[in-house]
Amino acid sequence: MIRRALLLFLASLLLCAGAGQAQAAGYRYWSFWERDGDHWVYATQGPSLARPSDGDVQGFRFAVSEDSANAARPRGKADFATICAKTPAQDGRKRVALVIDFGTPADAPGGETPPAARTACARVSPDATTAEALAAVAKPLRYDTDALLCAISGYPEKGCGEQVSQRQKPAAEEKSPSDDGPSLGLVAGIAVVVFLGGAAIWQVRRRG
Repeated sequence: MIRRALLLFLASLLLCAGAGQAQAAGYRYWSFWERDGDHWVYATQGPSLARPSDGDVQGFRFAVSEDSANAARPRGKADFATICAKTPAQDGRKRVALVIDFGTPADAPGGETPPAARTACARVSPDATTAEALAAVAKPLRYDTDALLCAISGYPEKGCGEQVSQRQKPAAEEKSPSDDGPSLGLVAGIAVVVFLGGAAIWQVRRRG
């Protein structure tokens, strides 16, 4: 009985040691965002379906994310007047401001380096989609067979929405409240260790 309790105790130690090193599964992809006032909102439809209005600001961010709630937002200024200052209005055309954030080296595929983030003002037809506006200023674009946007301006060179292990959490300003403390799994693991450790000591004293 003592040996069994000790083995369980050691196994729990290994379990808790691994809990802190566990890596959450995520996907490396281009997320699509719409500007609402002074903040970004995750788009509810793809860029090939969205039809922005004249004066809208839309953004793209390349990163490793678990889901839309965890996705990293485009960085930098996102003011229409600033982005489209050098693109005058034109009859029969609309202007769409685009923020293109290629992400960080930590999120880049192996062997690739993300270009610097940039902005662009697309002047397109009134019924143009976001995808058409993006194609006007950030070619070449690459899509997969399911129309998923895989690359903007040729980045990344390969891959499309592949599953990867997250090496680090998003930047401090993008983290969720759950990142502020230990995970429930880690707390539970520590409790198990304490319980089994006490059981082992009790068994030793009882046999003594």
